[in-house]
Amino acid sequence: MTADDSYRRLDDDDYPAYTMGRAAEMLGTTQGFLRAIGEARLITPLRSQGGHRRYSRYQLRIAARARELVDQGTPVEAACRIVVLEDQLEEAQRINAEYRRTATRHPADV
Repeated sequence: MTADDSYRRLDDDDYPAYTMGRAAEMLGTTQGFLRAIGEARLITPLRSQGGHRRYSRYQLRIAARARELVDQGTPVEAACRIVVLEDQLEEAQRINAEYRRTATRHPADV
């Protein structure tokens, strides 16, 4: 692996760069919270060769949103479901916007 490859990983939102301890510290939460949202299948951390959980920046953003909801009094399972639904809505809106852009450029034959 070259130095360029290593630097590219730093920009990769999906690269599992953070240990469970570091992820919990960055989010200001506990490792138990990360385990709970993993059990609820909100995020699935990758495992190191030694079997330790590793989290990506993308997963940390999702975990941070779930933590916001839990801090507001939402149960963990419900918070995880809300985050999934928010993500699905965002994706549907993106697809619709893309469809509108292409439909405007290429009007259907009538």
